[in-house]
Amino acid sequence: MSQSFRMAFLIFLAIFVGDALAQEGTAEAPIRAIVADQVVARNAGDGQAFARHLAPDASFTNVFGMVMYGAPAFAKRNADILSSFYKGTTRQHVIRRIRFVTPDVAIVDIDNEIRGVEAMPGGMVVPSDGVVKTQLMEVFVRRVGRWWVEAFHNVDVKSVK
Repeated sequence: MSQSFRMAFLIFLAIFVGDALAQEGTAEAPIRAIVADQVVARNAGDGQAFARHLAPDASFTNVFGMVMYGAPAFAKRNADILSSFYKGTTRQHVIRRIRFVTPDVAIVDIDNEIRGVEAMPGGMVVPSDGVVKTQLMEVFVRRVGRWWVEAFHNVDVKSVK
């Protein structure tokens, strides 16, 4: 392989990889915006706004293991908890990973913290610092240029002593 061919190949590879990374970053931007919007809605105590990006028939599993289907059920459940045991709490999301299964399907892993929790139903123990930590996985599907959350699966992170 000649030196000029190698150089041309490396230049092509750098352009191709750079373009692929730029496209992935561009594809991530609307998903990151939706996750940020969820935090704003949740911290405002607005269950309806929190559900605005859920697909009509989405599945939802919460930290108590309750499974529900549909954006209306998700909105109602979140409105209920935001007016009761999560009232006045704040949520922080940190996206750990976005993995595109296809260009129109992404799995988003989120480290989630809910701060200011005083009590939880269902026997869940509130840590002494009042911060409930969960691992949230959302499955996003793009239809007609818009991203929708098709699955929302939230799991309580147990502290190890």
